[in-house]
Amino acid sequence: MKAILCHSFTGPGDLRLGEIDVPKPAGDEILIDVHAASVSFMDQLLVSGLYQMRPPTPFVPGTEASGTVVAIGDKVTKFAPGDRVACSSWTGGYAERMIAKQSKCVRLPDGVAFEAAATVLHNYGTAYYALVERARAARGETLFVTGAAGGVGLAAVDLGRHLGLRVVAGVGSDDKAALVRDYGAGDVINYRSQDLRDQIKSITSGEGIDLGFDNVGGAIFEQMARLMKWGGRLMPIGFTGGEIPSLPMNLPLLKNYSIIGVFAGAWAEKFPHEAARMNDTLMQWLADGHIRPHIDRVLPLEEAAEAMRAVADRTVRGRIVLKIR
Repeated sequence: MKAILCHSFTGPGDLRLGEIDVPKPAGDEILIDVHAASVSFMDQLLVSGLYQMRPPTPFVPGTEASGTVVAIGDKVTKFAPGDRVACSSWTGGYAERMIAKQSKCVRLPDGVAFEAAATVLHNYGTAYYALVERARAARGETLFVTGAAGGVGLAAVDLGRHLGLRVVAGVGSDDKAALVRDYGAGDVINYRSQDLRDQIKSITSGEGIDLGFDNVGGAIFEQMARLMKWGGRLMPIGFTGGEIPSLPMNLPLLKNYSIIGVFAGAWAEKFPHEAARMNDTLMQWLADGHIRPHIDRVLPLEEAAEAMRAVADRTVRGRIVLKIR
């Protein structure tokens, strides 16, 4: 079968389309005929050797995909050949067929397209885990999202709207403002051209933010740490800016706010039943129109490297999807 292969951790430019054997599912795994796979910042980090883990090479990138079940392991009870599913996995999505653990798969409701389904579990799963499971967000609270036009950021804006939060979107360029407003942001801050402190104080009447959802890291996170409301929750999600921030611990002490780590992938590994329930909820919300993933563009499998470069250059709004069948 055709697959994109990563032979060394040297970035998207060295990815190659090749032929490999069809994988065989283990007892708790399913084999999926892949129709669509999404391209995330995490995928780009993995092939560049910059993520927390390094799979043995060569490997097939692709952490999220959707398609049709073609075979199941002897311990699989939830799925059968012919089922339409979406799945998450550390690797394997950029191929004509992939395997995924039963616990990381979800059945697609009728009417949900493969392309949209391939963009939900990572983006919205991260946002849901952060806002619902970790922060226990309450209706009416103020949520500030950085990197708000990217895949995870835009999902947080969209989900925050659905949860009844007051959403403030942080972006790095003015051309992203219309998109984040369309997804539910009541206020937009360009933190490259506007003073973040002044804008947050103005928007919140000096009270600060209840929920900080930070995808960027570095100086932005350090500024957010000074703009939290009493009892707020500041969540490091990722460090797309390339710099892991440090924080004077007197800041959360003085305002009694919490710093809450969010690593949705590790949570899903440790608590698969809870993660499966979340995935079912998200897919039903997708089917009901409560959330609406944004697909920047759809490309063929052969253009996976181009898609990853666009993600790295931050020219993508939402997600790029690779159409495989």
